[in-house]
Amino acid sequence: MRRNDKEITEQKALDEIMKKAQVCRLGVSYESMAYIIPMSFGYADRVLYFHSGPEGLKLLILKENPKACFEVDIDTEVIPSEKGCNWSMRYQSVIGFGEVEFIEDIDEKRKALQIIMQQYGGDLKMVEDAGLSGITIFKLVVSSMTGKKSGY
Repeated sequence: MRRNDKEITEQKALDEIMKKAQVCRLGVSYESMAYIIPMSFGYADRVLYFHSGPEGLKLLILKENPKACFEVDIDTEVIPSEKGCNWSMRYQSVIGFGEVEFIEDIDEKRKALQIIMQQYGGDLKMVEDAGLSGITIFKLVVSSMTGKKSGY
């Protein structure tokens, strides 16, 4: 990171940002194409959980290349200035890398959905096994993550 004074290194602080974030931008690569998907997610113990329909471009890409990048940010605010070049942003963000694994086990799917619901302050009501089998759940196991803050 170019600006060490903006770097967030403590895992606890990174976890707090991850828990507060509401959108995760998942970055993937397929052949010579980059693809970024804004997604709802859940976070626990350095693992991000996502749910999806059973088909789509992101699933095709992830099955071909499970390596992915993610980004979340919180507390964003524009800080204006008298001079245009002095405008700034206030934010906290986390960027990380990992590998995606698809979850097939019904009990593990239920646990993943509970983590996703907790991200948004909700609670998962009982979901029938048939309902769980109709959705795709995958997780990104984080191999590395870094944080950055500005305006604090």
